[in-house]
Amino acid sequence: MEEAAGLNLSFWQNRPVLVTGATGLLGSWLVRRLLESQADITCLVRDWVPQSEFVRSGLMEKVKVVRGDIRDRDCIERTLGEYEIDTVFHLAAQTIVQIANRNPISTFESNIQGTWNLLDACRHSPTVKQIVVASSDKAYGDHYHLPYREDIALQGRHPYDVSKSCADLIAQSYAVSYDLPVAVTRCGNFYGGGDLNWNRIVPGTIRSILFGQAPMIRSDGSFIRDYLYVEDGAAAYMLLAEKLAENPDLCGQAFNFSNELQTTVLNLVHRILHLMGSDLEPDIRSEAQNEIRHQYLCAAKARMELGWESLYGLEDGLRKTIDWYREYFNGH
Repeated sequence: MEEAAGLNLSFWQNRPVLVTGATGLLGSWLVRRLLESQADITCLVRDWVPQSEFVRSGLMEKVKVVRGDIRDRDCIERTLGEYEIDTVFHLAAQTIVQIANRNPISTFESNIQGTWNLLDACRHSPTVKQIVVASSDKAYGDHYHLPYREDIALQGRHPYDVSKSCADLIAQSYAVSYDLPVAVTRCGNFYGGGDLNWNRIVPGTIRSILFGQAPMIRSDGSFIRDYLYVEDGAAAYMLLAEKLAENPDLCGQAFNFSNELQTTVLNLVHRILHLMGSDLEPDIRSEAQNEIRHQYLCAAKARMELGWESLYGLEDGLRKTIDWYREYFNGH
């Protein structure tokens, strides 16, 4: 698996790594992969989330844990210094669009202030050598010409999208202005086992089917998105950090990671229903607000410059995800 992802395991052995956002979907899988690569991992954790894969699977017991908030710059500086951090993965963010619509200030504080706090602390750290910042396809905002390529404008308009555009630009500014060794990832919608945000389409649909309920679609079902299996995401983040260490010219650059599939929400739900052998019909609510209708990414730059390729197609990733939730609910 690691060879297929192009990863260099010797690079990670005993490397002091900081992961923010380890209790999130991508964070937990990234920590798992870093542990398999024998990295020396420290995680900045704000909330105790016992249902998270990070806690539930015992990953938390295998890493150093700093209890703190990404908005607390002193805490970040102390963590970087005391644990002599070499490589930073900044994933901590408020990631739910509906929450951003209801609570824009808390989203801006976590996603924007949290990013400049982390980067400025890294700027003053003598040990930090690579930083990978998680942006999103939402940072691009709404564009008429698709797919999104890395050189088009970042023009978020709604609260969540704006928070990602700002954080992305701040990361680039620290690279250009201070030569900070930071690169940015822009991925589509992650899915995979361990996502307990049931208002997201993949875990919500699977849970509904397992409980014999009609899966709910908040939009009209026609919104088009990019979906990336979470293990592909974890491998991509590690690969980018390795390449950043090899090539300083990558500093300040952004990379799209995508299977380059255009999938409507309704089609995705029907795929899951088919894979789970269900004849339930989706409940289409048409209630979504402040969301972009059509998004998908071009990943040619990541393939050409990083040698990246995805390990899982959509159907393979969905099968693994469904298996994870079957086991999760059987254990409850």
